[in-house]
Amino acid sequence: MRRKWFAVVLVGALATAGCSSDLPTGGPGATTTSARADSEFFDRAEYERQLALRTAKPVGFADADPPAGPWEQVLDPEMVDTARFAAPGGDHHLCFSNASVDNPWRQVGVKTMREEVKLHPEITRFTVLDAEAKDDKQISDIGSFASQDCDALIVSPNTTATLTPAVEAACATGVPVIVFDRGVDSDCPVTFIHPIGGFAFGADGAEFLKEEVEAGGKVLALRILPGVDVLEQRWAAANEIFTGSGLDVVGVEFTDGDAAKTKSIVGDYLQREGRIDGVWMDAGATAVAAVEAFQDAGVPIPPFVGEDQQDFLRTWVAEGMTAVAPTYPTFQWRTPVIAALRILAGREVPREWVLPQPKVTQENVRDYIAQDMPPLHYAMCGCEDMPGYPGSWK
Repeated sequence: MRRKWFAVVLVGALATAGCSSDLPTGGPGATTTSARADSEFFDRAEYERQLALRTAKPVGFADADPPAGPWEQVLDPEMVDTARFAAPGGDHHLCFSNASVDNPWRQVGVKTMREEVKLHPEITRFTVLDAEAKDDKQISDIGSFASQDCDALIVSPNTTATLTPAVEAACATGVPVIVFDRGVDSDCPVTFIHPIGGFAFGADGAEFLKEEVEAGGKVLALRILPGVDVLEQRWAAANEIFTGSGLDVVGVEFTDGDAAKTKSIVGDYLQREGRIDGVWMDAGATAVAAVEAFQDAGVPIPPFVGEDQQDFLRTWVAEGMTAVAPTYPTFQWRTPVIAALRILAGREVPREWVLPQPKVTQENVRDYIAQDMPPLHYAMCGCEDMPGYPGSWK
């Protein structure tokens, strides 16, 4: 029986054709209609599973040496045997079909993956094809790997449904396939690697605001774009928590990941509502722009939900903000390489490799600030101890 692997990917600052507004009605605790509990994007069982996984204890592999970092850990694993793929002797050729490198998250990620490859002398070839966010190109890329003597194939699909047949065709060649970051509608990959997921991300931010903003406080939700599974899950989780919380969600606006548009939206709401007591975001790419709107208006910065980009973390500390940064950690880009080598060694891997999904809090934010890194660098890269750091990420 096939199991749908839900897409779990951070979408960066992407431009879209339009913007929509989804304003709630009914006063404090009101919800929008776009992410009600009966929404196609709200799966209560998966929502509850992800929220529970946030407190699960991550484990490493007994045969790991040295002890596992978070990119090698797993939550609630169901292990699968990979003895049939064992290829002793090293001299491995890994192939990677990448959806794109069209935003900072993916750029940090692919640099991290390349540095992970360098740590393993048994990998003598590493071939990467960039699909440039085009389904048809990625289908062609995956097909071309069939004639390139790949020992293992790593795939980060551009879209879920459209890439599923190409991934299944790759599985049929007998080469072990590792899917990560985004999923496919098939159980043929040996393992599917991802952090906990969108519901956990959205809940982390909403729970923070529920705790920090007094009942009746006005919350503005800023989203990047509609229709992307993980982003819809983030908002669905937040909306579920806001429902009945006593908070007044005064607006849910799409920013298209555009800084100027974000500032304009926040400025308009400050004029319209008189005050905003909390800001929730489904991704933090324009968090600094939203903060600047409060500064420009000369009003206090309220509790904020951002993300682990350096520009936001630095602003958070410099301005003495009250904030939280849920993450979709870029350290996950190390894991497919590690998984491929375990598989080629005939070692067990998790069927679904669920990675820890930490968050940046008031207590630990200073630990993640790296003043010498670019403003859009993601703090959860797990790369600080790698030989190429920091130069490769600059």
